[in-house]
Amino acid sequence: MRTLIVTAFISLDGVAEAPGGEEGYRNTGWTFTEVEHLDAVYELKASEQSESTGMLLGRKSYDSFSAVWPDMDEEFADYNDQPKFVVSSTLQERDLHPGWGQTSILRSMADVARLRASDGGPITVHGSLELVHCLQEHKLVDRYHLLVFPLLLGEGRRLFSSAELPTQKLDLVESESYANGVQKMVFDVVR
Repeated sequence: MRTLIVTAFISLDGVAEAPGGEEGYRNTGWTFTEVEHLDAVYELKASEQSESTGMLLGRKSYDSFSAVWPDMDEEFADYNDQPKFVVSSTLQERDLHPGWGQTSILRSMADVARLRASDGGPITVHGSLELVHCLQEHKLVDRYHLLVFPLLLGEGRRLFSSAELPTQKLDLVESESYANGVQKMVFDVVR
């Protein structure tokens, strides 16, 4: 079975919307504009990139990332080479970015569950908040890689689903604090 890892930049009040500068959110780019940059904070992202064997994305994140990441081979070489799995009920083969490698379209959470049950290494989920909520609601998340920023953003889309779900215990397996106030927290989902 593969490990499904949700990786996210998150504010202390749970907002995960537009951390890198995506349009349409009042606090867009908050990871870069509000907290001092320290290279050590992003070492988790480098290790994720080298350890991941695939990316799972929702349609909106796929469209956003595929427009930029293929041209950023220095920053995202490992991600660009990995298979991508896009969960969408509307995406068609003709809509796939031709220069972003092997991409498969998954139509349902049952398809995601089959992918997770297959042989292979970890799969990371980036952005894709609607997809993350569905994964949480279907108990398909195995691990969270969180970089928690010392900010209260107030409004914005949250990382965790607001659906009435049973209590989910998490096991903190790795953590680190940085001089700029960011906290790295890696949690395994307890089953």
